[in-house]
Amino acid sequence: MVCLGNICRSPLAEGIMQQKINARSLNAETYSSGTSNYHISEPADPRTIAIARRHGVDITTHRVTQFKADDFDKYDMIFVMDNSNMKSVLRLARTESDYKKVRLIMSAISDRKSMEVPDPYYSDKEGFELVYNMLDEACEKIADELENL
Repeated sequence: MVCLGNICRSPLAEGIMQQKINARSLNAETYSSGTSNYHISEPADPRTIAIARRHGVDITTHRVTQFKADDFDKYDMIFVMDNSNMKSVLRLARTESDYKKVRLIMSAISDRKSMEVPDPYYSDKEGFELVYNMLDEACEKIADELENL
């Protein structure tokens, strides 16, 4: 799961996805990072932690990391939150195989393939709730995919 700063969208997506993986007893793991180095080692945004907690997802141990080219070697699927993140991640791709791993997270939902997850950083509580709902729906579909592999 990748966003810009790894403090709002991607740690929330990581927490939601891990909860779904655990609930289904899937043999998978999730991880998040950011394309920037603005917040390295910081926790998730307090508003992100709060919205996650409100929905029963604990992301309090999250610490920001930056996406690196060797992440392509570690992960089979790389979900980005928006087209800007997509470009940043694809710039680090070394092979066609790397390129094929990267998708917009909302592409998991057939009628939203090109939809971006908005960055809620400058928004209010409702913006974080919207992002939670979008990510929850996408992660449910991704869990379905993993279950059918």
